[in-house]
Amino acid sequence: MKRLARYAAVGGAATAAHYALLALAVEAWHWPAWLASGAGALLGAQVAFWANRHYTFAHRGPWLPAWWRFHLTAGAGALLGMGLVAAGVHAGLHYLLAQAGATLIVMGASFLANRAWTFRRA
Repeated sequence: MKRLARYAAVGGAATAAHYALLALAVEAWHWPAWLASGAGALLGAQVAFWANRHYTFAHRGPWLPAWWRFHLTAGAGALLGMGLVAAGVHAGLHYLLAQAGATLIVMGASFLANRAWTFRRA
């Protein structure tokens, strides 16, 4: 449970970076919400990898293989999130509400994948 709480805290910081870029890209640059969601997810993934490696999972193995695994997981999560945001906006939800729902779903799935695969203990 402690690890999940740390994962959630790291996720909060990564999500703040994600949402900041999402809002900037939609509001200032007029990007479509689904594309801005993907860009935000990539930024958030960089924040999340380093914090999760050190703080959440105390991973001491080689960083590069873990970085690739994390980004494959994050990429799958980003695609899932982008699809959920697109579906939510298409259904009439505000893009931030759609993103909030997508964030919860993706967080649960990615925690399980990162615990079991990305930062597994050797």
